Amino acid sequence: MKRAEAEARGRKAEARAAWWLRLHGWRILGQRLRVPVGEVDLVARRGRMVAFIEVKWRERAEDLDLAVDQHRLRRVAAAAEMLSSRFAKPGDDIRIDVMLLAPRRLPRHLVHVWQP
Repeated sequence: MKRAEAEARGRKAEARAAWWLRLHGWRILGQRLRVPVGEVDLVARRGRMVAFIEVKWRERAEDLDLAVDQHRLRRVAAAAEMLSSRFAKPGDDIRIDVMLLAPRRLPRHLVHVWQP
């Protein structure tokens, strides 16, 4: 797959994940945030919870189980640490989530997937 195609699929998956989160009461605070240590696909808030979310799309649903590894989660967590002061207020809870998407499947939202 060409880089431009992968980029377009990633953007489409992030838009779908944001839509799903909104339907479940989340407010999207940021998308595709890059800092020197990594990138966060989505930042969302629901009540006092701020979630930094990695979004993964695969053509085959069975490939989603291998889509996120510890290396990727460490980079997301490092980016979230740098970005948290921008999005979190005193007293908020912060977590790292993953959204897994595939054709003809409902998104799967994995919560609090990273513990440093």
